[in-house]
Amino acid sequence: MVARHDLATDPGLQEQLLQARRGTAFFARKLNELSDAELDGGSLLPGWTRRHVVAHIGYNARAVARLVEWAATGVETPMYPSVEVRNYEIDYGATLSPIALRNLFDHSAVHLSVEWRDLPDAAWDHEVRTIQGRTVPASETVWMRSREVWVHAVDLGNGATFSDIPAPVLERLLGDITGAWAARGTDRGLVVRYTAGGRTAELGDTGNPAAVVVHGSLAGVTEWAAGRGSSGVSVAGAPGTEAGAVPPAPAWI
Repeated sequence: MVARHDLATDPGLQEQLLQARRGTAFFARKLNELSDAELDGGSLLPGWTRRHVVAHIGYNARAVARLVEWAATGVETPMYPSVEVRNYEIDYGATLSPIALRNLFDHSAVHLSVEWRDLPDAAWDHEVRTIQGRTVPASETVWMRSREVWVHAVDLGNGATFSDIPAPVLERLLGDITGAWAARGTDRGLVVRYTAGGRTAELGDTGNPAAVVVHGSLAGVTEWAAGRGSSGVSVAGAPGTEAGAVPPAPAWI
């Protein structure tokens, strides 16, 4: 039997699909390292066990697949009927038996990958709508999923760190987070500075000479910006002032 391949031919999109699938494989590895009993343990997300994280990732794949189906058929299929339904699914999924929870992750991930594989070139530009109400091209679903699997693999709390996430994913994630801050005006007086690949970049209120600067490696500042900790980052005040404690990052979502 001849193997089937992605119909998408755009090199940039192909690279994004590869990163999303690598992220799914990484999440699967961290999940498989956990015993069934360890699924009951706490995650890095307040109020969520590891079971909640796995359920969220499983149902998220189904939700993203619905958007891809929308792009393929032109028939509107929202991610979820409502935020309440999404939250109910996660809480329900967290009560599944370990084998059912693991199967939810496995089967939903394969389903989404197949939906992406079979989406023709022309359909990737078709517009769909996210649970937040944003209208985006179907190609955005790849990043939506990639962000989820890489970050939540860390949230399982069994050894994964932001240093395990590829630099292109980290840079786009940090751009998303700081962009959300800018849209709300919560980045005023705050600059994020990081080093990656021998270069230094700054995001945030870069035109403010009195801004507090949070700086560190790309992985470190992204971890901080995502609200997952501040190890490996430092803070500097305005010129002439002493460095202080690292402040909590503004809310991302």
